[in-house]
Amino acid sequence: MKGPSLERSWTLPSNLYTDPAVLAGEKEKIFARTWQVAGHVRQLAKPGDYFTTELAGEPLLIARDSAGELRAFYNVCRHRAGPPAEGCGSRKVFRCSYHGWTYSLEGKLLNAPEMEGTENFRPEEFGLQPIRVEEWSGLVFVNLDAAAAPLIQTLGALPRQAARFAFDRMRFFHRRDYTMECDWKTYIDNFLEGYHLPSVHPGLNRELDYGQYVTETYATYSRQLSPIRTAENAGDGPRRYQQTSGGDTAEYFWVFPNWMLNCYPDNVSLNVVLPLGPEKCVAIFEWYFPEAALATALPQQTVDFSDSVQVEDGHICELVQRNLRSRSYQRGRYSVKQEKCLHHFHTLYSRMMEPSALSRQSSEMS
Repeated sequence: MKGPSLERSWTLPSNLYTDPAVLAGEKEKIFARTWQVAGHVRQLAKPGDYFTTELAGEPLLIARDSAGELRAFYNVCRHRAGPPAEGCGSRKVFRCSYHGWTYSLEGKLLNAPEMEGTENFRPEEFGLQPIRVEEWSGLVFVNLDAAAAPLIQTLGALPRQAARFAFDRMRFFHRRDYTMECDWKTYIDNFLEGYHLPSVHPGLNRELDYGQYVTETYATYSRQLSPIRTAENAGDGPRRYQQTSGGDTAEYFWVFPNWMLNCYPDNVSLNVVLPLGPEKCVAIFEWYFPEAALATALPQQTVDFSDSVQVEDGHICELVQRNLRSRSYQRGRYSVKQEKCLHHFHTLYSRMMEPSALSRQSSEMS
């Protein structure tokens, strides 16, 4: 299903960013039906390693089983809903801290204390409930939808396009969480356009050649590209990439609905944006570098520069969120030149939340 063209479209209505009832629908229709970044394989280095997390309100348990395979389960004991595991670490079995039911790393029920006399109780029917788990480039993904397309299919050409940055060979350096008083979509909207670059990010604008900014959309993701300025066309001010001689680019991948890869010549950062409430979200940043760079000053310099950019983004997103509540604003129009990726996100969002919304919007613009 195609929505109305970019030239004829309106942005999402402002109430979708402020109404508490909307978030419940998003969790069920979007977050529970898409591949979500749950962690990294470094957390599951050997059999028995595990970590717990949450997705769309569901408690999850991710583990490396005895054969070294990735496993994911609902972190819910089949007896009376206690937790088979908590936190992270390494175990030979999972033992619920409520009544002691014990499960193998493969999720099989091994021991159910004091269940003698319970009629028609079959332990083989009470293993942990599995969910789908896959890995790409060191990232661990889960999906609560058993009918969803395989992860690699949803990524399309992204693995090939991002391959030259060698993300899969980079090493983790640092994680930082940014909590913001804005809807998760407000932050995604901001990420998906370079339109605000000259106004909001003076430092980043000295690095990127805004005049040659390119945007591309694909089935379930988008890509933004910009050449990195050479010293000759950078203007005044301190530079992060002042030694570039031309040919270097920055590429920003966004995958529906909520994760991104920021790819630079010397590092890649992963961003995952999660809703904490109808007008509150967290942007999780993780920075990765070639192993040889970890012993240098480069990683910390990169994090410091990135942090300044994120502070600028957080500030403008919180101001926008406040203004989305104004009686003066309901929805706006797109810049055809600069907001193609934003329109793409809104189309995918509307398609999953309410398929009829696209046809209604199309008729409204006729």
